[in-house]
Amino acid sequence: MAKIENNLEIIQTQIKQAKLRVNASQQVNIIAVTKEVDVARTQEAIEAGLIHLGENRPEGLENKRQAIDATVSWHYIGSLQTRKVKQVIDQIDYLHSLDRLSLAEEIEKRATKTVKCFVQVNVSGEESKHGLTKEQTLAFVKQLEQFSKIEVVGLMTMAPFTEDETKIREVFKQLKQLQQQVSELSISNVPCTELSMGMSNDYELAVEEGATFVRIGTALVG
Repeated sequence: MAKIENNLEIIQTQIKQAKLRVNASQQVNIIAVTKEVDVARTQEAIEAGLIHLGENRPEGLENKRQAIDATVSWHYIGSLQTRKVKQVIDQIDYLHSLDRLSLAEEIEKRATKTVKCFVQVNVSGEESKHGLTKEQTLAFVKQLEQFSKIEVVGLMTMAPFTEDETKIREVFKQLKQLQQQVSELSISNVPCTELSMGMSNDYELAVEEGATFVRIGTALVG
């Protein structure tokens, strides 16, 4: 298994090259998706300099938080069941899967601090993916103005798993356009300046289309 430090160096170089290709200037944050790896491998990621860690199950998040003594940002990147909010919400810094009003209401009820949230959008329209449609998103974020514990920092999507770069790029382009529309609503707790998109197989395309957070598992931690 390759050292995370070596993998990270390759990924950082590719991100830099992707930005140069399109003359982009945004800061790109790498989220190490540690959901499938153990504490030792996660610790290696931190030692390599990674400060954003992504988990998708309450139990995995809890185990890692208890075992790791480091200043990092914890991202919950899976779909969050309403009944699990109490268990998770004060343990994380970012939620990447806000997609319904009932979840927002439960966060408001349970959180003791403001949670940075990405609204999940199913741009591709695939039935296997969670998230709001593009058409639903603007109305949904307007409803979030009433919640004091929620800050919508951006939008999140997942592209189709395909080798067709045109299809992948189109999904990322549409999310970028939608993010700008949401930002222009000028809602105080919905700055919506960030884009969480791109994974191990498509992060370079995502960066070219404006991603500010990429969620990388296999290419980074194995």
